[in-house]
Amino acid sequence: MSSAAFDWRAARHQPGWLARLFDWKPFLIFICLLPAVGLLMVFLTYPLGLGIWLSFTDSTIARPGAFVGLENFEYLMEDPVFWQAVFYSVFYTGVATIGKFALGLWLALLLNNHLPFKTILRAIILLPWIVPTVLSAIAFWWIYDPQFSILSYVAVDVLGIRERNFDFLGSEWPARWSLIAANIWRGIPFVAISLLAGLQTISPSLYEAALLDGATPWQRFRFITFPLLLPILAIVMTFSIIFTFTDFQLVYAITRGGPVNSTHLMATLAFQRGIPGGQLGEGAAIAVSMIPFLVFATLFSYFALARRKWQQGEGND
Repeated sequence: MSSAAFDWRAARHQPGWLARLFDWKPFLIFICLLPAVGLLMVFLTYPLGLGIWLSFTDSTIARPGAFVGLENFEYLMEDPVFWQAVFYSVFYTGVATIGKFALGLWLALLLNNHLPFKTILRAIILLPWIVPTVLSAIAFWWIYDPQFSILSYVAVDVLGIRERNFDFLGSEWPARWSLIAANIWRGIPFVAISLLAGLQTISPSLYEAALLDGATPWQRFRFITFPLLLPILAIVMTFSIIFTFTDFQLVYAITRGGPVNSTHLMATLAFQRGIPGGQLGEGAAIAVSMIPFLVFATLFSYFALARRKWQQGEGND
C-alpha cells in the first residue's frame, strides 16, 4: 500500500513554467495593469510628450519645424497678450470657484433638510451640469446679445429702467464678468451635489448632541459640518479649479477671446495660436505653461486626501 502511494506521488504531474508564471503574483499584477497602462500611454502620455516636444520647436501646420530650445517661452515672456491671458485665467478661476462654492454649499445645506419635492429639486439643480457645454454657451450668447438679449428686453421694454440695451460683450470687463457668471451657473450643480453627498455621511447624532449642549446653527456649522466636510470640500474644490482653469468651450463659444483678446484664457489662447494661427510650437508652449498651475491643484488634492486619512485614524504615507 505504501509502495503504491509512493509511486503515485512520484508520477504526479508537475506544473509547467507557464502555469508557474501565471501563479506568480507580480506577473498577474503586471498583466492586469497592462491594458490600463497601454490606454494611458496612447491617450495621455503620448499627447503630453508630443505637446512638450512641440513647445521646444518652431513647428507650424504642414511643416515639422526644428528644435529651438526655450525660444518660444522667451517670446511668451515678452508677449502682453500671453500675460493678459495668464491674469484672466487666474482671476476667472479664483472668482468663479469662490462663487460656485458659496452658492453650491448653500444649495447643499438647503437640500440636506427635509423639503417637499426634494428629489425633483435635486434633478432640476443637475440640469445645468447635464446640458452640453456648447448648448449652454449658445444660450448665454443669446442672453448677452446686445440686440436680442432677454435681459435688455425686460429692462428696456418691460420695466423701463434703462433707455439702452446692455452691452455685455462689447467691452473688456463686462465681457469678463459675463463669462464668470456663465461658468458659475454651469458649475454650481457639480459642487452642490458633491457636497450634499458629503453632508449625508455626517451622523445626525452629532447634531443632536450639539443641540443638547445649546449650540447655535452657526456653531453647529463651524464645529461639526465644516470640519467633517473639509476633506471632500478640498477634493471637490481641486477638481473645480482644474475644470475652470482649463475651460475652453464656454469661453470660445461665447467670445472667442474677444473683445481685443481680453477674455482669452490660456487654453483658448493656445488653441488660437496653434490651430487657426498655425503656430503649433507657440501654441504648445502656452499649453505647457499651464502645467505648473495644474500641478499645484493636484498637490492640493493630495494634502486633502492626507487629511482624510488622519481623520480616519490612519497614518499618512
